[in-house]
Amino acid sequence: MTRYDAVVFDSDGVLVEPPARETQLGAIRSAFRELGVESPPADHVRDLSHDVRPDRLDAIADHHGLDAATLWTARERCDEQSQFEAFRAGSRQRYDDVTAIADLPPNRGVVSNNHHSTVAFKLDFFELEPLFDTFYGREMTVESLTLKKPNTHYLDRAIADLNAENPLYVGDSESDVVAAHRAGADSAFVRRDHTRDAALSVTPTYEVDTLADLPDIVV
Repeated sequence: MTRYDAVVFDSDGVLVEPPARETQLGAIRSAFRELGVESPPADHVRDLSHDVRPDRLDAIADHHGLDAATLWTARERCDEQSQFEAFRAGSRQRYDDVTAIADLPPNRGVVSNNHHSTVAFKLDFFELEPLFDTFYGREMTVESLTLKKPNTHYLDRAIADLNAENPLYVGDSESDVVAAHRAGADSAFVRRDHTRDAALSVTPTYEVDTLADLPDIVV
């Protein structure tokens, strides 16, 4: 008998390496250039690259005389393309320990704050799709910004798809831990190189150094 009836994973930083910061910033600059803004302020580039809220997007777009939805569409398209290019070039890789997921019982999923299309690309590109029964990323819309973790919107959908009553969510950020607990799931926080010294204000159910530790937790 297994301890958990489903295991759901974050994607970036858990299954595959996270995007390089400069790649993210470069994608935002490309989006601005597409819309005729050659030298956007550094804080506008930074704020659009990570965890931007709709009100901040509105303010940045208004500053440049742009429609917020138009700016966001360009941002999403350039960001998506930059990620595809990084994977194809080999500058972002799948983690070796992802193979341990095959040792877990069936009923597995992926929930990411990244675009749904980018999650689909990664699962296909690294031939990971057979490992999972469902996956969710966010839509490439302004509205999706309010649905990102720690909101449980996409995690709830995955748990429902898996018909799970006692799921485990595996992530590499504080928002992953918060989302898991809000959704009624236990959490496993992965201490990879980029999170080795991360200080959390919430306590995950487990901390692991590698996905190879999960079979001992789940089974």
